[in-house]
Amino acid sequence: MKNIPFLLGAWTLAAGTVLCATSASAAGSAADAQARYRQDMSVCNSGQSNQDAATCRLEARNALAEARRGGLTAAPDRYQSNALQRCGVFKDADRSDCELRMKAQGNNQGSVAAGGILRESVTVVPAK
Repeated sequence: MKNIPFLLGAWTLAAGTVLCATSASAAGSAADAQARYRQDMSVCNSGQSNQDAATCRLEARNALAEARRGGLTAAPDRYQSNALQRCGVFKDADRSDCELRMKAQGNNQGSVAAGGILRESVTVVPAK
């Protein structure tokens, strides 16, 4: 019976450690989100954004609110998945060509800041 208080104390200590670590992580995330917000607002106010100032500030506020809810994540694997979903409207060969372009095979030029990325691929089709 002497083991029960010891085990209870060990579990309490472990739970407290996890809770403190989670709280510290959340506090760090909140501080990171606030720092990112200040950085975004600085870009908005300096005119270095590719948006008008009002839209830039709105996007910065929305990003901060989403970060506080834990909804902002950097998931590069999802970027590829989202890009390939755009090809879903095409059929057969057009779809496979689209998927190749989304995987950056072919000629790519431009940028998001410049207004878009032009992806080009050339498929040689023999004459009939």
